[in-house]
Amino acid sequence: MDRPAPVAAWHAIAESRDPAGLADLLADDCVFRSPAVHTPQEGRALATTYLTAALVVLGPSLTYVEEWCSERSAVLEFSAEVDGLTVHGVDMLRWDEDARLTGFTVMVRPMRGLQALVAAMGAELTRQAHA
Repeated sequence: MDRPAPVAAWHAIAESRDPAGLADLLADDCVFRSPAVHTPQEGRALATTYLTAALVVLGPSLTYVEEWCSERSAVLEFSAEVDGLTVHGVDMLRWDEDARLTGFTVMVRPMRGLQALVAAMGAELTRQAHA
């Protein structure tokens, strides 16, 4: 099976660490679910904010190691380093008939890695808000 267009688009964004492509990739009603925040972050603007921060925090060491795709969804397994800790996780993507992401859910382990990621994401989101 060929890599679905939304998955290829996300890989290009992640590899370049340039969030500019998110405007075309994310649907207006995209929902981002973070392991750090209990409530879903609804809408393209919030999803863009969180994904942009993730590109800064995880991007330099982000490596995708496996992926599983179906007609309208994919699970991408990754590893990255945050503050000297290796984190292991999955990105779960869902898209609509226009190949725009409607859902982006991130899960991360182990707990110490998640805690480091939460702290780093909080710092980056604060930096972005004051930039």
